[in-house]
Amino acid sequence: MATYEPVLLRRIGRPECQGIEGYRADGGYKTLERVLKELTSEQVTNQVKDSGLRGRGGAGFPTGLKWTFLPKGHPGPIYLCVNCDESEPCTFNNRVLVEKDPHQVLEGIILASYAIRATTAYFYIRYEYGHGMRQMQKAIDEAYSAGLLGKNILGTSFSLDVFVHRGAAAYICGEETGLIESLEGKRAWPRIKPPFPAIEGAFRKPTIVNNPETLANVVHIMERGVDWFKSIGVPPDPKNPRDAGSYGPKLYCISGHVNKPGIVELPMGVTLRELVENHGGGVWKGRKAKGAIPGGNSMGIIPESEFDIPLDFNGPGTVKALGLGTAAVTIFDDQTSIVDVLHNLCRFFAHESCGQCTPCREGTGWMLKIVERIRRGQGRREDLDILEEVADRIGIMPGTTICGLADGAGWPVKTAIRKFRPEFESYLKSGPRQGVRLQMAQSH
Repeated sequence: MATYEPVLLRRIGRPECQGIEGYRADGGYKTLERVLKELTSEQVTNQVKDSGLRGRGGAGFPTGLKWTFLPKGHPGPIYLCVNCDESEPCTFNNRVLVEKDPHQVLEGIILASYAIRATTAYFYIRYEYGHGMRQMQKAIDEAYSAGLLGKNILGTSFSLDVFVHRGAAAYICGEETGLIESLEGKRAWPRIKPPFPAIEGAFRKPTIVNNPETLANVVHIMERGVDWFKSIGVPPDPKNPRDAGSYGPKLYCISGHVNKPGIVELPMGVTLRELVENHGGGVWKGRKAKGAIPGGNSMGIIPESEFDIPLDFNGPGTVKALGLGTAAVTIFDDQTSIVDVLHNLCRFFAHESCGQCTPCREGTGWMLKIVERIRRGQGRREDLDILEEVADRIGIMPGTTICGLADGAGWPVKTAIRKFRPEFESYLKSGPRQGVRLQMAQSH
C-alpha cells in the first residue's frame, strides 16, 4: 500500500491537540463556520449521503441515508445521540479521538446536528472512560465560551446544546435503543423495532444515533469534499448488489499477541495480514498466528489461512465472519488453545446479555456451560453440534431476539467450531493439555 497520510489522527500528539486554541490554530471550526453560513441542512445531508460514509460503530449503515429517515417537516425537537459507549472488547477507536482530539469530534457533532436540525445533542460515553468524559466536557465548555455552542452559533440562526451523559457500564448500552433507554434513566433494554429511533427515539422524539469516529469523518467530508472521500477505500463489489462500498479512512485497533499493539489509521480495505505484519509488528515471541478476531468479539473467529481478506465492510463476510464490526483486530498465536479463546468469549456474552429475550438469556448461558464442560475435559462429541445449533438459532437475524447481541454471541461459537473443529475434537479425545499438543503437532 502506498504511504497514507492520516486525517483523523493527524493532530494527535501535537502541542495543545486537546484544547480549542490548538484546534483552531490547525484550521478547526473553519469548516463549521463556512457550512453554517453557506449551506442548508439539506445540502449537508446530501453531501454526506453522496460520500458513501458508512457508520463506524459496527453495522456499517450509510450515514447520510440514515439522516434522511427523519420525518419531513417535523416541528421538533430532534435529537442527536453520540454513541461513545464502545464496550466491544479491544476496541478503542473512539476513546483515542475523544481523549486526544475532542474538538474534532465536537465539530462533527455540530455539523451533524445542523444537518438533521437537532437543537440538542447527548454525548453518551461509557462509565469507564473517565478521562474521555472530562476531556469532552472541557471541550464543550470551551466551545460555549467561544460562541460555538448555545444560541445563534457564529451569528447564525442555528442553536445547539450538548450534554455529556455517562453510561451504565453495560455492553448492551452500545445498542442504539438500549443507549436511548439508559439515557432516559431506565434499564438499558433494547426496544422492539419498528419504530426506529429516527421516527421515535429519545423521549419519543426523532433521534439519530452516530458514533464519534463517524462524526469525525463528517468534518473532513465537508472540508475536502465527496470526491476526496471516495478516492479512499474500496468501491462497491459489482458481483454483490448489497455492497454499498467501503469509502474513506478507518481507525483499526490491533491487540493480542502482536509486537506492537495500538491504533492505526488506514484506507478501508487493508488486509488483515498487512495490518498485523506491517503495522502490528508481526506475531510476538517469534511465534506464528493461529487465528484472529477480525473486528470485535461479536464478528467471529478466523484462522491464519484467511488473513488475506480485506478489512472493509464486505471482506470479512466472504469468509463467513459476521462483518467488519468495530475493526478491532485481536490476534492469538499458535500456542493458544482455541477452547480457551471460545470460553473467554462465551463468558463475556453470557455476562453481558441483558436478559430481556429468552433465547439470548438462556442460549448464552447454555453455550457457556457446554464450553466450560469441554474445557474441563468432560465434553462429548455431540456438544460441538449442539453448540452450532444454538448459535445458529439465537439472534435478530433468525428472528428470535430484539437486538443483535445474541447474533454477536453466536458468531464466535459457530465460526470457532467450523473453522477449528479438528482442535476441538482432539481436545475432546485427549483432554485439555494433550488435545492442544496434538493439534499443534498436526499443524506443524
